Amino acid sequence: MDSYSEKIDQALHFLEEQVAIEVQNAMILGSGLGGIADEVLEGIVIPYAEIPGFPVSTIPGHRGEAVFGKLGGKPVLIFSGRFHFYQGLSLQDVTLPVRVAARLGVKNMIITNACGGINDALNPGDIMIIRDHINLMGSNPLIGIDTGTFGSSFIDMSDPYDGELRKVVHELASKNPEIGELREGVYVAVTGPSYETKAEISFFKQVGADAVGMSTVPEVIACRQEGIRVIGISAVSNMATGIQKAALSHQEVLDTTAKMSARLILLVKELLEHVLT
Repeated sequence: MDSYSEKIDQALHFLEEQVAIEVQNAMILGSGLGGIADEVLEGIVIPYAEIPGFPVSTIPGHRGEAVFGKLGGKPVLIFSGRFHFYQGLSLQDVTLPVRVAARLGVKNMIITNACGGINDALNPGDIMIIRDHINLMGSNPLIGIDTGTFGSSFIDMSDPYDGELRKVVHELASKNPEIGELREGVYVAVTGPSYETKAEISFFKQVGADAVGMSTVPEVIACRQEGIRVIGISAVSNMATGIQKAALSHQEVLDTTAKMSARLILLVKELLEHVLT
């Protein structure tokens, strides 16, 4: 079996052979948010199944493609569809796109997800900028990592979602009514794939979580080790168990994020055009 470093190198060399553009900005798209990739100009689309070492994204709402092109006037790499811990993958495989992106020269990463709202002030359809997170996935992508290759695993996590970038994101939104008001909060990550119980949501609320999901945190940790600045954007697709009376479903997530797509696309374009290098 190939080592983790070999997987990264194989994927990197394959992509370098396919695409000759330099990218400093990348995105990882969550459930139902693949419409952002449709906005890419001069796009080169590479299915994950063709990239050596890449798992296949099997979750509805995740296309499973790497898209190179231009968005907001900037070269960009978009991972349309992510890998999840609940697929039975290791967290190192989940964060493989981050490792490859870093070696392609990426300096800024926009990480998106669909989440369940916990804070009573949130509503389905809200966009929440992630201020901080709570890792309740029971693991960490840096466990067992080769520190000789990737550097120290004892990385600082005091500001995982770049504070300066968060401030600018809010300023951009305040000047553009089409984006609308942005929320900000703490995201708690769990393994899934089952949705949370009422007792779990009550616990998450008590420990300071504003929203819950099944992704994002592993990629953010890997980004921090790689020195990549992160902007985390959560699309509140539903309210969590016990807050929302109706039963939860993945289709509801996809339906709500589809309705939010235009605002999210505009926000991302503004970020790329006016903020990121």
